[in-house]
Amino acid sequence: MLEIKNVTKVFNPGTVNEKLALDNFSLTLEDGDFVTVIGGNGAGKSTMMNAIAGVWLVDSGQILIDGEDVTKLSEHKRAKFLGRVFQDPMTGTAATMGIEENLALAKRRGHRRTLRQGISRKEREEYRELLKILGLGLEDRLTSKVGLLSGGQRQALTLLMATMRKPKLLLLDEHTAALDPKTAQKVLETTEYIVNRDKLTTLMITHNMKDAIAHGNRLIMLNEGKVILDIRGEEKKKLTVEELLHKFGEASGEEFANDKAILG
Repeated sequence: MLEIKNVTKVFNPGTVNEKLALDNFSLTLEDGDFVTVIGGNGAGKSTMMNAIAGVWLVDSGQILIDGEDVTKLSEHKRAKFLGRVFQDPMTGTAATMGIEENLALAKRRGHRRTLRQGISRKEREEYRELLKILGLGLEDRLTSKVGLLSGGQRQALTLLMATMRKPKLLLLDEHTAALDPKTAQKVLETTEYIVNRDKLTTLMITHNMKDAIAHGNRLIMLNEGKVILDIRGEEKKKLTVEELLHKFGEASGEEFANDKAILG
């Protein structure tokens, strides 16, 4: 479903601030893979995510989604393949619009985006059932302005919106990092449920090693713009945080250092 082939990205080339962010980077995701991504500061996690989304073009290499070469496509043209949830709960929803209006916009993604015809009774019932999954009582607040919701409620709503049209690839960029632990756990449980239900191919960046081990069928670790660990199957299920840190040391020749990392 995703093929990244020998991608290189350099920021500020030819200057004192030159930074090799992705170094001949390659990664393949099979249909239905749920891959958690970890790595230290500057390892290339967000650069990889932005390269897939087309935030900027890569210097060399290829990116294919479901067999289609998107390497040279602009960000808005790639959007039809992708669902994305960012770290900031304020991103991804329209604060001045109601919950049902936000969901209607997400449902009409790829079609003419207009609310002129209004939201039908059938759609409203569909949104109610969708919101029940979250267990946050939002199904009874369809007309509430999204700006009145808590960060966790907005992030859960953004997750629903990003997956409504079953994207070919779901990108989760530390989507629980700004939430308190209890709310973060709820959003992660909802994420796992939706990804498994719809068999969505998913990349999830997290700074929590325990979450990286607990969720998904595969874990990759980045360092200096490359994949240095790729753990899956039974090996991943039995993995502990201590073993993961040890594996990182063996693969990189250094200790794991990340001022945001949560070990467990």
